[in-house]
Amino acid sequence: MSNADFNHLAVFIAVAREKSFTRAAAQLGVSQSAISHSIRGLEETLGIRLLTRTTRGAVPTEAGERLLENLAPYYDGIEIELAALSELREKPGGTIRISAHDHAATTILWPKLSPLLREYPDITLEINVDYGLIDIVAGRFDAGVRMGNQIAKDMIALRISPDFRMVVVGSPAYFSSKSKPKTPHDLTSHNCANLRLSTHGGLFAWEFAKGGKVLRVQVPGQMIFNTSPQLLTAAMEGYGLAYAPENVVQKYIDEGYLIQVLDDWSPTFPGYHLYYPSRRQALPAFKLVLDALRCQG
Repeated sequence: MSNADFNHLAVFIAVAREKSFTRAAAQLGVSQSAISHSIRGLEETLGIRLLTRTTRGAVPTEAGERLLENLAPYYDGIEIELAALSELREKPGGTIRISAHDHAATTILWPKLSPLLREYPDITLEINVDYGLIDIVAGRFDAGVRMGNQIAKDMIALRISPDFRMVVVGSPAYFSSKSKPKTPHDLTSHNCANLRLSTHGGLFAWEFAKGGKVLRVQVPGQMIFNTSPQLLTAAMEGYGLAYAPENVVQKYIDEGYLIQVLDDWSPTFPGYHLYYPSRRQALPAFKLVLDALRCQG
């Protein structure tokens, strides 16, 4: 058995996961030269190359992939057990990292979790906004948020919101020169604000449902964004139509800034769920997060 330095192994895991010496150095709080020294020392000790350097970063070799796959779970377990020791302190602490897109982050995560920061000053909350269906384990997140029909079967899921509707809205100024669409097919003659999904690189199709019939429409438009707040801004400024969660736009509809159309076609989607690996339940701070987010009714 090789006498590999455990610090070198931890550095290797960080680089292999991040596929970057620069990002690994930032994550570990050390210099890139220190990262290079650790990797070089580990490879010399083991007598095998673990990483292939590229112009874009570093990619694990076959041996590196094998080492990462078999070694990383043990290091993650050690980190979790050390974090769980905070249960012996007066108040829980540590960093909780959650991946979600902006609708869930703005309407659910921040309103429900921000009070924990005042009550538990040793807790750090990191909310990462991402539209991609990322691997939270590889990304070193404690949990992620998705709609109920998108949860991987090997994860534990906790409902954190009721079901919600998506609606089409436009401003009075926009409709002063455009007729309101009566069916989803009418949207082809309107200027619509599109959302580009990072996972597939394509534009998000607007989904509609009525009488058991489901339609997915690729709408035309001059505007393409990769986050949703800009969609609403464009609609309110009269540039075109937006497809948005009803609970986000309802106040603007009530105040007359936006007009909802195609109401009878507006679909209901499964509510959001927090998903996470079972071992995360051992973290006292994470237990507080679960209790705060649990959907009541």
